[in-house]
Amino acid sequence: MMTISGKTTLIAHVGYPTESFKAPMIYNPWFEARGIDALVVPMGVKAEDYEAFFASLFRLTNIRGALVTMPHKVTTMALVDELTPAAKIAGACNAVRKEPDGRLVGDQFDGAGFVRGVQRKGCKLEGARVLVSGCGGVGSAIAASLAAAGVAELSLFDTRAESAEALGGRLKAHYPALRVATGSKDPAGHALVINATPLGMKADDPLPFDIDRIAPSTFVGEVVMKSEFTPLLRAARAKGCAVQVGTDMLFEMIPAYLEFFGYGSATPDELRAVARVAY
Repeated sequence: MMTISGKTTLIAHVGYPTESFKAPMIYNPWFEARGIDALVVPMGVKAEDYEAFFASLFRLTNIRGALVTMPHKVTTMALVDELTPAAKIAGACNAVRKEPDGRLVGDQFDGAGFVRGVQRKGCKLEGARVLVSGCGGVGSAIAASLAAAGVAELSLFDTRAESAEALGGRLKAHYPALRVATGSKDPAGHALVINATPLGMKADDPLPFDIDRIAPSTFVGEVVMKSEFTPLLRAARAKGCAVQVGTDMLFEMIPAYLEFFGYGSATPDELRAVARVAY
């Protein structure tokens, strides 16, 4: 068991609710195995308390940074001193690093983690037609990384139409050749369909897509980490689809996080070997 001392550096894992957090069970065993005196600590903060908490959090002298998850990724954009291009395009921030001079730098790794994962599984993105349902923080980040990977067309859907349209506008500004469609979550005709909504967190949630409209050749990706194989992924696998579970995105993005926080790097396999993730 890792010893926590007065010299231990903290990385806050901030969100609400915290029950589904997996990161502490991946980072902390890795830090322990490498002899790194750092600790990821889950911190449950409701939206109405977040801004005041954030300011206080970064007054700690032993804080290195924060992992930011729902529902705070968009709010964090306005609370840091500097944003990377990835965070600006995504319209959301899921990592904050405190610099030696006290400045706060915000970055975004959700999209990179998801895209690296599907590419590792053989999903060809260049020239592909992709559907992303859910255009909040994680969906926007994934869409931005898909555009950077060279997809030809992105279909964007959100129950709030203005969210999908705003994301489409940001994408077109940075990728003028990209074809963007909004307003439909029909999965037919897409090489890759992605659930970037919370549907699947609760046992009685409806499926995010009409499974009958998904072809067996379609790759189906998930961001929900409540269980490894969500109802969507179980239904997709039953049809013969290749799938990516929510935690794959996490394992793929953690090496980028480690570099961002200055703790070296790791491969997804190395992280999985020591992780204590339970479902």
